[in-house]
Amino acid sequence: MSATEPGFGIYLHWPFCAAKCPYCDFNSHVRHDPPDQARWARALTAAIAHDAALVPGRTVTSVFLGGGTPSLMAPATVGAVIDAIAGHWRLASDVEITLEANPSSVEAERFRGYRAAGVNRVSLGVQALNDADLKSLGRLHNVEEALKAIGLARETFPRLSFDLIYARPKQTVEAWTAELRRALDFAADHLSVYQLTIEEGTRFADLHRLGKLVTPDEDTAADLYEATRGLLEAAGMPAYEVSNHAVPGAECRHNLVYWRYGEYVGIGPGAHGRLVLGDGRHATADEKVPERWLQRVETQGHGRTVDDLLTLDEQGDEYLLMGLRLAEGLDLARFETISGRALDPSRLADLTGHGLVEITPDGRLRATPAGFAILDAIVADLAA
Repeated sequence: MSATEPGFGIYLHWPFCAAKCPYCDFNSHVRHDPPDQARWARALTAAIAHDAALVPGRTVTSVFLGGGTPSLMAPATVGAVIDAIAGHWRLASDVEITLEANPSSVEAERFRGYRAAGVNRVSLGVQALNDADLKSLGRLHNVEEALKAIGLARETFPRLSFDLIYARPKQTVEAWTAELRRALDFAADHLSVYQLTIEEGTRFADLHRLGKLVTPDEDTAADLYEATRGLLEAAGMPAYEVSNHAVPGAECRHNLVYWRYGEYVGIGPGAHGRLVLGDGRHATADEKVPERWLQRVETQGHGRTVDDLLTLDEQGDEYLLMGLRLAEGLDLARFETISGRALDPSRLADLTGHGLVEITPDGRLRATPAGFAILDAIVADLAA
């Protein structure tokens, strides 16, 4: 596979959490009774078989178990899912298999079980390295537990990433820089660093509306963003995507499938996919409510509720939206092939003239550092 080849990924969604974080708008659910692991393993493997029949003969370059909290899955459930994938498709020799984990649900024996099942990369939801902010973010772990989980992950898995959230209430650039430097002391070769956003339907949105939660203003948020990029680049972890930093060669291959507009299967409650079938590229989505998803799979063999054939314009807009998030940008020739159109030359010239995008000698369009700061506006301008 070439350096910028998208690959073929499998995303599996485990929807259950021990608690709902107040900032989270992901499809996650808290249940008083633990899920029947064997029943869920059967349903997930059945759904895998269904999609394998739709897109046979692919070579899987990445598997991502996301959530929710996949570290609440029994190692046997994870093993059954990975075995099912390997039974229906060929796994690349260097396949990346990532499992998301929360520090509060990390146990040494469970981690060893995941590793034995085939997981070779863990992404830890650390989010902050101070206890006061962890509490306000609704996290169930403290800093000591987070650092213990990081150490255990480094001992158990070949690859490790962890997430941090910045632009938290009352956060200063100085405090965030100190926290990020501490994170670097424990990081392996990848960090995901996200700006806190207020999402509708969350507890934080309610508090924000009432004036009880105040996030940094736009200028401070921009300063935090610049400080993040500068510090991590100086530490040898440049941003390869808006919110993701890695030592070169340690990028998350699964997320690159999305950003390079590759093909991926989405299985599990609320999971989305992009499948290339005989008539074109399809956007798929599964039933969001876990119990309904389970019932659908048990009665009809899959949990799919959405299967839309994308128009060329829709595909072009998606590739633009995803590709410009990458430092490498997108391939203009591939954009024309996907969308059946060229980007407006006058708009490209205007954005180039203002130093917001550039076209490389090998025909790639990418945002400049100044452009990344207003990427949404650039994408909207080019897609219009």
